[in-house]
Amino acid sequence: MSIIEIKNLTKYYGKQKGIEEVSFKVEEGEIFGFIGPNGAGKSTTIRTLLSLIYPTSGEATIFGKDIVEFGHEIKEEIGYLPSEVFYYDNMKVIDILKYSASFYKKDCSKRMYELAKIMDLDLNKKVDDLSYGNKKKVGIVQGLLHEPKLLILDEPTSGLDPLMQQIFFDLIIEENKKGTTVLFSSHILTEVQKLCNRVGIIKDGSIVRVDNIEALKGDNYKRFKIEVNDTAGFELAGVSDLNIEASGVNFLFKGDINDVISLLATKKVNNLVIEEPTLEEIFMHYYQ
Repeated sequence: MSIIEIKNLTKYYGKQKGIEEVSFKVEEGEIFGFIGPNGAGKSTTIRTLLSLIYPTSGEATIFGKDIVEFGHEIKEEIGYLPSEVFYYDNMKVIDILKYSASFYKKDCSKRMYELAKIMDLDLNKKVDDLSYGNKKKVGIVQGLLHEPKLLILDEPTSGLDPLMQQIFFDLIIEENKKGTTVLFSSHILTEVQKLCNRVGIIKDGSIVRVDNIEALKGDNYKRFKIEVNDTAGFELAGVSDLNIEASGVNFLFKGDINDVISLLATKKVNNLVIEEPTLEEIFMHYYQ
């Protein structure tokens, strides 16, 4: 079952394109990575999904319900962490979280205290006394306290120190094991590679590919690192990201590997390493 289904979703701000004909699905129980650099259209897609802004054209459903017509009903089962969090400075953390919990038809207090302990969050502090990272912790607890069926996370780790990032990742994995579906938006490829089952790559407001991570990494791409005295002739079809150094060459290659082997047969090779490329290398290929 598709928890999120987006078809040709388009948002223009006047004449300026936000996103155009974005289409993808997020299946029940998966952690779906939504990747692209800042300004690619990730947040616009998410805000449109949540009916915080309305689409220019196209359609989308969450839990099988139209995002505009049933927006209020859908939000009861969604946990959302925006890329930037803002609160009233004179409020205590506990008051913000209790106010958030009041919107749901359940007692969230036990889970709220559990999450605050996990995230090492002082509930009695005022918001204006919190660092940016601690404000982000408030947003994390706020998004999870009602045990939502769907988590939508927009650049969730910005402001968190490395130790707290790992605690957060562990928390998301545990939520996912309990059945929570996750849409994880990020421009940090190592995060996506660590957490996600599938990814959608967005570029200039349009989806360029949706696939599982292993397929992306194994799509006939190889990273060659060759120690060779003669570095001429490596500008082959299928070669990208070619770096020529005194000790040899390294490059990303997609195509018939025998083309590279045939070239190497004409040279004295001192050392040869062939690796699977990282997700980041594949990602950057789409942005060349």
